Amino acid sequence: MWSKISGLNLRRQRLLSKTPAGALHDLYSEPFPNLKSSLSETAFVVLDFETTGLNIASDHIISAGLVEIHNLGISLETAWYDIIKTDRALTQQSTIIHQITDDMLLNGINIREVLEKILRSLTGKVLVAHHAKLEFGFLNRLCQLFYKVDFLVPTIDTQRLARRQLLRNQVVLQESTLRLFNLRGRYKLPSYKAHNALSDALSTAELFLAVVADLYPERNCRIKDLLI
Repeated sequence: MWSKISGLNLRRQRLLSKTPAGALHDLYSEPFPNLKSSLSETAFVVLDFETTGLNIASDHIISAGLVEIHNLGISLETAWYDIIKTDRALTQQSTIIHQITDDMLLNGINIREVLEKILRSLTGKVLVAHHAKLEFGFLNRLCQLFYKVDFLVPTIDTQRLARRQLLRNQVVLQESTLRLFNLRGRYKLPSYKAHNALSDALSTAELFLAVVADLYPERNCRIKDLLI
């Protein structure tokens, strides 16, 4: 575990030396949170992307939602939602699922502006996402595109945390078990509208707090215990 803690900071410093001025340079200029800190001492950014598909190399982000957690409470005043500008036409199925039209996308926010908002929010904080490989992968692709360096922050995946707890309880996992809204049902959390980036970010934030309370009822864990 010590190698994980020290390794993240060494990688951050190496990336900083190669990163041009801008939001990513500012993120790398600030030390990452102390991974030995308790959850109540740490700020988290919970992020969700809605995309045209699951291929990080070729698909596009069409909306982003974000909310922060401070002192183990969801800070609703930090929440925001953006539709992201793209000229790629959506399929009829995507329009139905996401409730986002081609006209809405044409009038959306530039992806670089959204990326910089996310990076500024993440400075000095820990990223949380459900199936975080997707959000992390898209952020990495965008950072390579605009800054020519990799993306790096301490990251927690609520899907992996929930899987750990379910296996501890000897639950038989099926393909759908670890989906966000099925997991929320297990924790008796309220149902929200699916496939909206902001409501999914809020759903993930609530699930994160519920799973951590289940895994560590005495709240005796450290950030390093939760990282990917």
